[in-house]
Amino acid sequence: MKKLLVITVFLVAASAFLFGATYRIGLSLSTLNNPFFVTLRDGALQAAAGLGVEVIVADGRDNPAKQLGDIEDFVQQKLDLIVINPTDSDAIVTAVEEANKAGIPVITVDRGANGGMVIAHIASDNVAGGMMAGEYVAMLLDGKGNVVELEGIVGTSAARDRGEGFGAAISKYPDIKIVAKQVANFNRAEGLVVMENILQANPNIDAVFAHNDEMALGAIEAIKAAGL
Repeated sequence: MKKLLVITVFLVAASAFLFGATYRIGLSLSTLNNPFFVTLRDGALQAAAGLGVEVIVADGRDNPAKQLGDIEDFVQQKLDLIVINPTDSDAIVTAVEEANKAGIPVITVDRGANGGMVIAHIASDNVAGGMMAGEYVAMLLDGKGNVVELEGIVGTSAARDRGEGFGAAISKYPDIKIVAKQVANFNRAEGLVVMENILQANPNIDAVFAHNDEMALGAIEAIKAAGL
């Protein structure tokens, strides 16, 4: 996905070179409190450096209202392209439509928008990823055991699709039970707290599936602290 974003920046830069223009791209990220999105930002900035393209980065701080304001600011600045990693796939629709009205093309990254016109979506197949995780858990457990699912931010396409794929895979194994399914918002600290609470209520857990690595790392801390 990072490579595809780099290619997008390069194509815009090539146009700038050919037509003697300097293009400005707005990059709206859901949060910079996650190493994945920090890497995404750094890749975009690195690709843009020396190519005649300016990338303006905005941190949505996992707040749909903040992200909407950031994109409204991009529209006011009349940027040439806006790349969005939505905090919420429904809430972002208004922002995409505002960019559409202003004639500014929009690309979404990692998470999709549930409306508005998007010229390209750059992401993994999250349903397939969830199914792969489910099949792997089933293999590790020999088709039998108790599983916890830590969910990402409600309303994001990534959380919805990973959960859908995982559920579809696990449903084929009647002896695997999802004994707890709770939201931890893609956040390591919340993953820790949620997992601590789950273990207090039900310590007989055989596996944990988290919708992202940060929640998984938080869950690992809770599991270690419980001596499991």
